[in-house]
Amino acid sequence: MTSSASGSPRDRRVSQRIGAIAESATLKVDAKAKALKAEGRPVVGFGAGEPDFPTPDYIVEAAVEASRDPKNHRYTPAGGLPELKKAIVEKTARDSGLVVEPAQVLVTNGGKQAIYEAFAAMLDPGDEVIVPAPYWTTYPESIQLAGGVPVEVLADETQDYKVTPEQLEAARTDKTKVLLFVSPSNPTGAVYTADEIRAIGAWVEEHQLWVLTDEIYEHLVYDNIETGSLPVLCPELADHCVIVNGVAKTYAMTGWRVGWVIGPKDIVKAATNLQSHATSNVANVSQRAAIAALEGDLSAVDQMKVAFDRRRGIIVSMLNEIDGVVCPTPGGAFYAYPSVKGLLGKEYAGRTITTSAELAEYILDEAEVAIVPGEAFGSPGYLRLSYALGDDDIIEGITRLQKLFA
Repeated sequence: MTSSASGSPRDRRVSQRIGAIAESATLKVDAKAKALKAEGRPVVGFGAGEPDFPTPDYIVEAAVEASRDPKNHRYTPAGGLPELKKAIVEKTARDSGLVVEPAQVLVTNGGKQAIYEAFAAMLDPGDEVIVPAPYWTTYPESIQLAGGVPVEVLADETQDYKVTPEQLEAARTDKTKVLLFVSPSNPTGAVYTADEIRAIGAWVEEHQLWVLTDEIYEHLVYDNIETGSLPVLCPELADHCVIVNGVAKTYAMTGWRVGWVIGPKDIVKAATNLQSHATSNVANVSQRAAIAALEGDLSAVDQMKVAFDRRRGIIVSMLNEIDGVVCPTPGGAFYAYPSVKGLLGKEYAGRTITTSAELAEYILDEAEVAIVPGEAFGSPGYLRLSYALGDDDIIEGITRLQKLFA
């Protein structure tokens, strides 16, 4: 039999929807760095946003104990262990002042699943989401997978990488449904002040929009910046605000894969229904570890924050010593986001570098330093460097850059 003019079903291989997804740029850079290290290359990797600290011992011990209990060898509720939901409710009230109920909580396989399922529950095809840029690479992909349309609003270093209500209003259309709000920010480390959050909240309320706010870096704020959780500072938005969070960054638990969604009950129920078919429950041992993390004190967190703050000072000062690099001091998270526009358009080792993507490739090839280019975050001309790695590695890596561009 001959196939039709359009070809056989086998000719249509990967679906258009999934084929349109870009690989995570941060994970790609991290994977390449690890592969080169495995070959014996002395690569310094600034790519992944992953604390270099081990998960605190008391959390690990809780997981070991949980693994011995047969009840954790079985299916549990798709939306999360009741004990963990209770711990999330209590942690949220303690840390941000937001009071919610367990029915408003969904436990997810990490923050990425939380983000995707929240958008999937909120968006219909064609709904627009305003996405402040620079943005974390996963946000636009999650929006598009959910049928939505990301609308980027760029804030550069001259405004500390923070968007204004005026910029948001210029991007708003009659199709706008959701504002994505992230503070502290990945990739820039920008932190909105309480007054800036209230101003954005007032704009959201005026136009009757929804908000998805990512609070994964809530405990990593420096310099005593007065900030807070958007639905707490703007209580009028609480019924139309969805929060995503998790244990990954705060407790050095990136590999345990525990995140959560907090929101109105109907949104959370819809997202839970989706998860019941997609993955069902998060691994029970990880959930038990998360309970221990949330019920424990924040002393381990505070120790990590002191180290991150020290490393922040080291990396910013060293980057600013490079002629052509301008690195603002981040107010939170553990990323530096320097402008490298002053390094572009020049010839290095016989090749002219015109983009930050080419610059990152050149740096990896010549200095064996892995960095994610700004193209991945919607703002070419910049580089993102995580300083969630040891002091010695930071100094070695940036020293190589200083020598490369001397």
